[in-house]
Formats: sequence, structure tokens, C-alpha cells
Amino acid sequence: MSSSFIGFLMMSNTSETLLAADGTPLRKKLAQALFQSKLRAFGLAAPLLAFVIVSFIVPILILLWQGIYDDDYATDMPNISQVLEEWDGYEAVSEKMYEALVRDFIVAMSIDRALTTRAGVRVNREISGAISLHKKLMRSVGKLKLSYDGKEQKAKSIFRALAKEDKNRNYILSPAERSEIGKELATDAVKKYAPFEQLVLKSSKKWSNIEIWRAMKVASRTYSPAYLAASLDYNYTFDGKFEKRDEDRQIHILLFFRTLEISLVVTIACLLLGYPVAYLLAGLPVRSANLLLILVLLPFWTSLLVRTTAWIAMLQGQGVLNDLFVVFGFATDDDRFSLIYNKTGTLIAMTHILLPFMILPLYSVMKTIPPSYVRAARSMGATNWTSFWRIYFPQSVPGIGAGALLVFILAIGYFITPALVGGQDGIMISNMIDFHMRKSLNWNLAAALGLVLLVFVLFLYWLYDRIVGIDNMKLG
Repeated sequence: MSSSFIGFLMMSNTSETLLAADGTPLRKKLAQALFQSKLRAFGLAAPLLAFVIVSFIVPILILLWQGIYDDDYATDMPNISQVLEEWDGYEAVSEKMYEALVRDFIVAMSIDRALTTRAGVRVNREISGAISLHKKLMRSVGKLKLSYDGKEQKAKSIFRALAKEDKNRNYILSPAERSEIGKELATDAVKKYAPFEQLVLKSSKKWSNIEIWRAMKVASRTYSPAYLAASLDYNYTFDGKFEKRDEDRQIHILLFFRTLEISLVVTIACLLLGYPVAYLLAGLPVRSANLLLILVLLPFWTSLLVRTTAWIAMLQGQGVLNDLFVVFGFATDDDRFSLIYNKTGTLIAMTHILLPFMILPLYSVMKTIPPSYVRAARSMGATNWTSFWRIYFPQSVPGIGAGALLVFILAIGYFITPALVGGQDGIMISNMIDFHMRKSLNWNLAAALGLVLLVFVLFLYWLYDRIVGIDNMKLG
């Protein structure tokens, strides 16, 4: 049989459409089966995908939203916010602006005096001293003898009804509703106490400072990059520009660099201490390695606060380590080392806490390295150092990358340990985020700081992928 005839037969066979048992074209049948397989795989992964979206993606979106959105001032002070939106920030403060400010104070004090304080807190984030100005004006407005013709009692009854419906007093009045009530309540005041400039300046002459009104203009914006600018030690001005803060107020950039420094040092320290331990565990018999591995895992079974407290007892001036230094002659009893409430204490405690996260990835990778490779190198005349450096170490690099990345990411987000042992020199940016969330209650700035930290971590992750390659990272 000639080759041309065989080729003809092959061409004729391939030109025919192959059918399945039910008469459906085989290609279509295979496509349906593949689609059903993908659908089943997606169904299995859907719960995990939903969990990632709810626990990771949504918080990031909320973080971004909180960093640029703040409607507290516009809600509490709708009249002055509307007037400030039309003001360019360069013209002199007009009577209309004073009147709008007093109107907002009248309605705020009729509904809830805390609204004026909250407005002052918001402006104080832009310029110091705004809280005291708002309190002084609140007292001046409170002394006005106004006749509301029953409107004040009506407003208070509305407030009581809202508070009764919501026992937590989480009432909400829209800016339009608050503005309308303010117009009604302040009608008599407009007639009796105009011009309002005198009333406002009587409470404090500082109201004549145009910078106060410019700060109020920035605070009145619902969408603003002011908090993101503050997280990078910049001020967002009334005319939409960014100005670097004074040196005595530049703290966030310093904390970002300190966080990076501490995280890098802790990562390097964990690598230097963890690599020999992992190497020893990988070379021991299984029974001995498991016994020593229990000691590595022991910190996971101990509370973080307990371990941190133990380090406080060990690192203090009269602690165990300083006593040992005195015994061995490294220090005198009158001149002991300062190992606590500074950066040194933070480095020591965090290295101890994060060390297992370096040892475990290294150990899991080293266990997969065949010992025969090193023995073969020695049999060919290589020294112990050469066989280790040229044969063993390159195969352990994926474990180094995994452990270093894990420790570094964890170190960046730690705040309990630095808060307890770090003092003023050992606090990190995470401590500042915690401070704004729990103490200053400036959640918008905390969200902005968290967003900047997230972008910074993602950049480092991208840089690691470009230099090392994320595909080269192994956990075992």
C-alpha cells in the first residue's frame, strides 16, 4: 500500500464528524462535559469565594470609603456647610456666613448640644483650638432670650420621639430637615440679634481669623482626600491643594519608616535564628525532630499576652537578663542595660513571637531535600561548606522566601507587643491606627492610615514577585 493511499484514507477519516452514543457530535459532547465539570468546581469553591469577598474584599472597600467620606459636619451644620460651599476662601467673612453659623447652633442646641461639640471636633482636626471656639459660641447662643412660639418645644418633642423609637439615641436627621428646623427656630433671632457678626465675635475674637473658616470649609466637604493627606503628613487646603505639615506635626511618615525598619530587622533576626534550628530538625531522626518541634510549637499554645508579659519581667532593669549580664560582668549593678520600653524591647519580643513562623516553612522545605545530594557532592571532593552552599542552600531558598514574607507581613501589622514593651520609641503605625480607633475616635484617619499601609504591603508583595517570584515560594 502506497503512502499516498494511506494519506487519502487519513484525510477522509478526519473529514467525517465523530458522534457520541446518543448521536450528538463528539466535540459538542466534550464541551458540555467540560462546562459541567467547571460548574461543579465553581460550586465547590463558591463558599470559599464568598468568604474571601465578605472577610477581605468588603473590608478593603469600606476602608477606602471611610478614608475619603465624612458627612458628619455637613449633617450637623447644614446651613454653614451650604454657604461655605459657595465661598471661595479668599473673600472676607460675610454676615451671611455668621448668620448661617448661628442658625446651625440654634437648631443643634435645641435638638442635642453634643452636635456642636462634634462639629468642633471635626474642625479641630484641621486647625487646633476649634473645639474651644465652638464651646464659647454655644454658651453665647444659649444665653439668647428667644421666643420660639412653641417651636422649641416642638423640636424637643420631635427629638424625644426619635430617642424613644431608638433607645440607643442613634437618631438621624437629614441636612434638609435640620436646615428647615433651623430656619424656623432662628426666625426670631434674625429679627432681634442681627448683625450676627457681633454676636459671634463677642463669644471670641478668634472667629475673625479667616483660617478658622477655611478649616470649616474643608471639614464641610463630604468627599475629601483630607484624611489620606493627613496620613502622609500633608494638609489638604480649602482651595484643593496639598501642603506639607510643619516638622513638629510630621509623625505618620516617621512611623511608617519605623514600622518598615522593625519589620525588616525582625525578619532578618528570625531568619538567622530560625535557619539553624530548621536545619537541625530536618537532619534529626523523626522521633527526635518531633520532640524538638513541640518546643517550636509551644508558643502557639501560649497566650500572646502571657509571652509579652514574660518578656517584660525578663527585660526590665531588675529582670533576669540584666541580672545575668551583671553576673557575667557585661554590666554593672548601677549601670544596667535599658532593654524595655524602647525599640530594643520591641525587636526582642517580636523576634521571639514570630520565630516559629520562620522555622516551620523552612523545616517543611528542608525535609523534602534529599540528603543524597549533599553526600554525592562530598564524595566528589566538595568540602562541607561547598556542599552546603552550592547544593543544600539553593534548594532551601523557597522556604526562606515563604518564611521571610510571612514574618514580614505579620510584623507590619503587630500592635499589642509594641504597645506593651515598645514605649515611645518602639511604637509602630499599627499602634497609631489602634489609637485613632479606640481613643481619639477618628475612624476616618484610622481608615486612611490602614489604606496607606495596605497599599504599601501590596507594593512590597509586587516587588517580591518581580525580584524573587511568587512561584518560587513553597511551604512544603
